[in-house]
Amino acid sequence: MNTYKNAMNSILKTIGFPKPTIIPVNEIELEVFEAGQQNVGKPIVLCHGWPEHAFTWRYQIPVLIEAGYHVIIPNQRGYGNSSQPADVTDYDIVHLTGDLIALLDHFGYQNATFMGHDWGANVVWSLAQLYPKRVNKIINLALPYQERGEIPWIELMEKYMGSDNYFVHFNRKPGVADTILNDHTEQFLRNLFRKNVPPIPPEPGMLMINLAETKDPLGEPIMSEQELDVFVSSFQSSGFTSSINWYRNLDRNWHLLADVNPVIQHPTLMIYGDRDMIPKSERLSEFVPNVEVASLDCGHWIQQEKPDETNRLIIEWLEQQNN
Repeated sequence: MNTYKNAMNSILKTIGFPKPTIIPVNEIELEVFEAGQQNVGKPIVLCHGWPEHAFTWRYQIPVLIEAGYHVIIPNQRGYGNSSQPADVTDYDIVHLTGDLIALLDHFGYQNATFMGHDWGANVVWSLAQLYPKRVNKIINLALPYQERGEIPWIELMEKYMGSDNYFVHFNRKPGVADTILNDHTEQFLRNLFRKNVPPIPPEPGMLMINLAETKDPLGEPIMSEQELDVFVSSFQSSGFTSSINWYRNLDRNWHLLADVNPVIQHPTLMIYGDRDMIPKSERLSEFVPNVEVASLDCGHWIQQEKPDETNRLIIEWLEQQNN
């Protein structure tokens, strides 16, 4: 915990990242980074992915403040100094979206703009379905809307992608990957957060375990050693199990969303990385009819790899919506 605290204090001094506050919500506590308090009344909530941290949004904070937004960035449950409930089902989509609604209530907001990346995008899509009146606009990066389909998501992945797919592996072999990632935290994150990775056929085995164990990563790092230390120290403190538990609820979420309207009407900006392994959705506009789609020449870590280009897309779209 002290290592994580020291890393955060160091980065706070260096780049002026907001100081965290522990906020009780939804029967847990969230570590929340808040900026632009002078813009109260115009909230935007930023939701990180896996295996990340609120710090993933460091490049977006200044431009959003300048654009007049009250910026609210939680470390979501299971991450950083936020609570880590013991039960796997405490990380289902009802709990994850409920945390964000409780966060709005804490700040006294009826609704907000929500921006998500990766797993954070998944939570934002579901939030708009479960609480449509609490969301006014959506900006999602990397992960498009996921159709519910006829078969639960993990069953579907297992059928078509096999048991080594990391989503499947997390579910069918609980604890195995957790232990390996915990034992190789720095190496795993250093090997994961990279850009310009050449497209090559996948190696045998489970992708995340391979990344944790390899000594020869491909591509180039997307962040400095000091920045990487925020992520490393966070996961050395929390471990990986609580964040991986999000994946262990995917089939449960499939059942929980059975009776929810699948169409999201909110104004939406979807930003893809052209080199991302996550495929673009060919049917996105069927489920999100008011979507605008943009792509950048980058991999999965869009807002960290191409911060200026990402910021320009976000601000121009928000200005267009507000006018």
